[in-house]
Amino acid sequence: MAEKSAEQTIQEVLQVLKKRDPDQPEFFQAATEVLDSLKPVLEKEKKYAKQKLLERLIEPERIITFRVPWTDDKGEVQVNRGFRVEFNSAIGPYKGGTDTAYPSTSVNLSILKFLGFEQVSYTLSANSRAMRCMVLK
Repeated sequence: MAEKSAEQTIQEVLQVLKKRDPDQPEFFQAATEVLDSLKPVLEKEKKYAKQKLLERLIEPERIITFRVPWTDDKGEVQVNRGFRVEFNSAIGPYKGGTDTAYPSTSVNLSILKFLGFEQVSYTLSANSRAMRCMVLK
């Protein structure tokens, strides 16, 4: 059986991601850009595709949703939703951990996953050891 090209592997991973999380365009955009940038590495190191590194890279280890009750200036109790997204503990304390409890509706899970994933991708690009840790874990 012929091995898949890096492009085929990336497209398959992105199709699964888009199907699973269709309401997260910001995260999908970040994943697309990072995975495309990894194409030369995947062509050279076929073991990364076999070990499902891309699938592990784009899926947070955990997402915590919590409530934050608070009292506004008028004395009214407000309740906001908070998130903590943690991507990767293979290279030490969680990389890509982001959280929020902002009362703004413009911050959502997709944006927080985007921000956390961006932190992981910077770590990986700055540190080849991080990639090796992902493979070993």
